[in-house]
Formats: sequence, structure tokens, C-alpha cells
Amino acid sequence: MDLVKKPVTGMKDILPQEMKIRNYVLQQVRETYSKYGFTEIETPIVEHLGNLCSNQGGENEKLIFRILKRGEKLKLDEAKDVSDLSDSGLRYDLTLPLSRYYSNHSAELPVPFKAFQTGSVFRADRPQRGRFRQFTQCDIDILGDSSVLAETELILATSSLLLKLGFKGFTVHISDRKLLKAMAAASGIDENEASEVFIVLDKMDKIGIEGVKEELLQKGIASERIDSFLGFFLFKQDSSAEDETHAVSELGEKLGDNVSSDTVSSLISIIKNVSAVQKNSDYRIIFDPCLVRGMSYYTGTIFEITIDSFGSSIAGGGRYDGMVERFTGKAVPACGFSIGFERIITMLIEQGFKVPGDDGKVAFLLDKKLSSEKIPEIMERANNLREEGKVVLVTGMMKNKKFQKENLSQEGYQTIEEIFGN
Repeated sequence: MDLVKKPVTGMKDILPQEMKIRNYVLQQVRETYSKYGFTEIETPIVEHLGNLCSNQGGENEKLIFRILKRGEKLKLDEAKDVSDLSDSGLRYDLTLPLSRYYSNHSAELPVPFKAFQTGSVFRADRPQRGRFRQFTQCDIDILGDSSVLAETELILATSSLLLKLGFKGFTVHISDRKLLKAMAAASGIDENEASEVFIVLDKMDKIGIEGVKEELLQKGIASERIDSFLGFFLFKQDSSAEDETHAVSELGEKLGDNVSSDTVSSLISIIKNVSAVQKNSDYRIIFDPCLVRGMSYYTGTIFEITIDSFGSSIAGGGRYDGMVERFTGKAVPACGFSIGFERIITMLIEQGFKVPGDDGKVAFLLDKKLSSEKIPEIMERANNLREEGKVVLVTGMMKNKKFQKENLSQEGYQTIEEIFGN
């Protein structure tokens, strides 16, 4: 079999300049989330297949990389279907592993438990700009808190991180899955149809309201029910918090007994809480009734962050109060927010982002004729500079010195000293 230089489709090699940016962003993630009281954890990239295929991951369950059974467990001759060949798979997100983790260790963890986690996840998806089959996720989650304080903290922490990375003018979209279900029920759409309707509704920003209507008609949903459902989305949204909360109240009144007053009041409280803190920051929060979120495990509040310079969301999350209960039989409120790490890295690279602090980088280029007696002197100079906090590279001088120095400059070396032999 011939060896292949390129990585597997949907995977990528990371060059030094990008790695530097990725490490910088991860550093900001850790610093920012730690200041909000989140504790870092880690879970395995391999999960039990039964957990991954538990009808909680929506479309992502179709994108699982399954792992063949090993050794005596793998009985190819006796296998009747794929479940006989595989008992584990690569995780498609960090939320389900966190729920298993919490279920296994809850007696050792504080309540509420504020966790943040970074790591690789895997989906057999179609690769595109900012989307890969192996990619890094950065999640923050709060387990054990059913109040709106959880959503407020998650939104503020994530927004604070994005501001720290230099993003401005972004929009936090917020809604509630219970509102969506209430709108469907009020329109005569039953629960069996609702999930299909929500999948199509999630395309609203791409295909528009007429496109949504056409797709729903093709799925056999009655025209009058479609018109009734889509009618809930045809009201104006403005940018001020007062108008956003008014829009929530107005929709709640239209839905009447189909939605609880607690759902409406909670959403209004979150918008007011975030707006009160962010009034001097360069972002806004809006009520977006078209927001769906693809994961079927969301049970209540949902949110996304968009920015005009990127064609899709750069962060998303919501409340998933039923997931831990699937493991333990005991209800545990849970809510989380995930940034689109790869999309953020893509945007920073396209903007020509430079990691702060490169002005302290020094390179010594040693001529091959330099006597061995002088090398310890150079090494001592380098170590003294490192103790002062500088990054110091000591390397041999290439024949094409100009090319070498150009590459070092691109890597951020501000001082390049040539040291020749006698």
C-alpha cells in the first residue's frame, strides 16, 4: 500500500503560525472562563456507542465514527448488523460526555457545578469553510442550577471571551424550545410533525420564509397550519432591550395557555440581565423566535451568537435539563454554551491576526565556522534573555541567509543576530 502525504479528508495538519494562534485563543479561554468560576475537566474522546446513539444528538448521530470491536469481541462471521461490529465511537460533541461524567462523579462535585472543557470531537460531515471532521470544541456548562442565573452567566462569559479576542458588533440570539413547541401546538401541528417542522424552520436565514413554507408543503403539512405557524414570526424586532422583552411578552400573549408564564418571564429576565451588563459593550442581545438549534436534547432556553463578517453562528448552546436524568433517573438541570473554535480561528487568520508579545522574540544565527569554544557563550546569552521573559531561538545559519531571515520575521522574530566564526 502506497503512503499518502495528505491528511484524511476532513482532517487537517496545523502549521506553526496557526498553532500559535490556537494556543493563544485557548489561553484566553482558560483565563476568561476561570474568572467566571468555571473549573476545567477532561473526558475521553471515545464513548460507549449506546450513549452516542441515544436519540439525543439529532442529526449528529448519523455522523458518528464507529470503532470496531477488538480481539475476541469482534466476530465478523456472526455479525448480523453494525451493532454486532461496534460497541464504541468517537464523540460528536462534549455535552453528552459531560453528562455521563457528571452522572459518574456527582457525589464528588460541587452543586451547582460550573465546568469548562476543550477537546477534539469528530463528525463524518461534509467539510467546508471553518468545518472539519475533526475539530476542537470549547464548552462551558452549569449543572444543578435551574434559575436564569445559569443562562445569564453563560452568555456573559462567552461574550466576554469574544470581546477579549477582538470581536465586536456581534449579536446574541435567544429563544426557548418551549415557545417553539407552543407555536406548533397553537397551529395544530402535532408532536410527531413538530421535529420535522423545526428542522426546516432552522433554515429560515438561508431560504427565507417562503422557502420554509415550500419545504413544509412538500412534507405534507397542511397549508393553513403552516400559515398559522409562520404567522408567529412576522413581527418586527428592534435592537433595544425594552423592544426585545416586549416582543417576548407579545408572543406569550398570542400563545395564551399553550405556553407557561414562567417560560415567558424567564426569557425576559435573561434579556434584561444581559442587557444591564452589556450596555457599554459592543454587542447586543435579541429575541429570535426562529432560533431552533439542531440538537434534540435542548429542553428550554436556546441561544446563538452571530457576527456579520461570518456567514453562520460562531457560538451556540442552551438548556438540556433531561440529559443527566437519562443516565441516573434523577432530574438535574443543565445548561451550556459552546464557541465555534475552528470558525473563530478561521476568522482570526483571515483578518491577519498576530499573537501579542512577539516583540520579545530573538534569534541567533550561528555560522558553521563558529568555534565550539564560543557556543557555550552564546547559549549563556540565550538563557539570560529567556530568564528576562524573551523567546530565544539558537540555530545554524543557512546558505540562503536572506530566505532564512524572512521566514524568521514571519514567525515574529524581531531581533535576528548573525554570529560568524573567526
